[in-house]
Amino acid sequence: MTSNPTAVTHEVTNQVPPLTGHDAADDPVLLEGVRREGAAWYLDDLHRLGRRAVSEEVQRWADEANRFEPVLRTHDRYGNRVDEVDFHPSYHALMDVAISEGLGGSAWADEREGAHVARAAGFMVWSGTEAGHGCPVSMTYAVVPALRHAPDLAKTYEPLLTSRVYESGLRTPADKPGLLAGMGMTEKQGGTDVRANTTSATPHTDGTWRLRGHKWFTSAPMNDLFLVLAQAPGGLSCFLVPRVLPDGSRNTFRIQRLKDKLGNRSNASSEPEFDDTVAWLVGAEGKGVRTIIDMVTMTRLDCVLGSAAGTRAALAQAAHHARHRSVFGAKLIDQPLMRNVLADLSVESEAATTLALRLAGAADRAQHGDDTERAFLRLATAVGKYWVCKRQPVAVAEALECLGGNGYDEASGMPRLYREAPLNGIWEGSGNVNALDMLRALAREPESLEAFRTEIEAAAGGDRRLDAAWQDLQGELVLTEDAPLRARRVIERAALVLQGSLLVRHAPAAVADAFCASRLAGDRGLAFGTLPPDTDFAALLERLPV
Repeated sequence: MTSNPTAVTHEVTNQVPPLTGHDAADDPVLLEGVRREGAAWYLDDLHRLGRRAVSEEVQRWADEANRFEPVLRTHDRYGNRVDEVDFHPSYHALMDVAISEGLGGSAWADEREGAHVARAAGFMVWSGTEAGHGCPVSMTYAVVPALRHAPDLAKTYEPLLTSRVYESGLRTPADKPGLLAGMGMTEKQGGTDVRANTTSATPHTDGTWRLRGHKWFTSAPMNDLFLVLAQAPGGLSCFLVPRVLPDGSRNTFRIQRLKDKLGNRSNASSEPEFDDTVAWLVGAEGKGVRTIIDMVTMTRLDCVLGSAAGTRAALAQAAHHARHRSVFGAKLIDQPLMRNVLADLSVESEAATTLALRLAGAADRAQHGDDTERAFLRLATAVGKYWVCKRQPVAVAEALECLGGNGYDEASGMPRLYREAPLNGIWEGSGNVNALDMLRALAREPESLEAFRTEIEAAAGGDRRLDAAWQDLQGELVLTEDAPLRARRVIERAALVLQGSLLVRHAPAAVADAFCASRLAGDRGLAFGTLPPDTDFAALLERLPV
């Protein structure tokens, strides 16, 4: 038998077209949340950013920024110490768009109501394409309220931190059109326990301080300014450390190495060493944690935003694949069990997005002087940070599985989403840290629980399962001797009840019903795709992105 040399052996059929050329902001969950939280005026710009975020050019930037990772240069060719990190041009392109679109610190200079919501929505849409460069963007946003503890420093640097101009490279801060900020908190001997830090701060006769020590995990070392914790004579204090001093000379900021991380490969994370490093005190001496916590609160908010965005991006890939791939004679999205999986993921994503934008709305209203919203934010940020970040890895893994083997291929983009997924659960306080932070808020700031209660009870009577879950949770919120042991259970239930209350009030009835049935009722499946048979699957699938 002879072979046919003209036979086609590689005709491509039943493969999914690239997910590009659409609008990442054309998402009912996102758009409804932006309107509800007071930033409808931003929608035209959000759609413009959404179209750009999923363009072929930007997807190429995202791939290249992660494929060609940052490179540390400790010395120049002559042996002079330079301590610089080189990035691929695509990283700089991503950063330029992020800053020019106002995703850095510019919301603090915008007096419009909803400015922080607008920034949050833009951050979600843009970081859904590439998460790594979101770290310096987030820290630049978050540094402003902490820096205001030093009014003279804020007067000098805040206009540059709120600028929409991105300029890479190190030079005198006052001579740059815009600045980026970072933070240095943890050290190798203490990690989360920053009070165990050994970096020392010594006052100098000119009013500055001198730092000596080694930080363990400082991301974005090419940023212009850093808030750093160090031990002063009066206790742990917060300091501003510029990479370049006002006279144009380099401050001592020796980068010992870059971390070899699981994900977040486009973003450089480093170990800097301080040796007679010039710094300025921010806030009161001995009150370093109290000062820098204003920055940490906002970066925790961005962890929630980033996790919601990553979950949504993975769901978009899964939904797109299911709409175009045929199996056993039908499109995947028409197969009953796949419909259950996608519907369940859609409910999870909607709950995460709705909560993330509610937190952004609270941050915005707190900025405008609403003390109730400030109290709500205090407790709800810890709750949201814990749960939304915990759920992202599970949701992204399930979405990846929807693509089968194609989802395990780097070309699909799903492996990068998967590697990014655990990060926000670790960054700015692990799950345990946020669970214990919830207990601190309950013990020290009873007004935060009252604001949380008011938020939940706004949905009273809307769903019997939600009402029952809230009744049970109230008993668990009472602090007892074993509270630390059961803190994870309590914060998980608090997050689910909070999400349920938001969905009952704001989401379509089918979404709220599916959430309460699968997350709050007694008979709950443990894996995605276990929604009860009487779920309105068609209504849930209408909420899928893309």
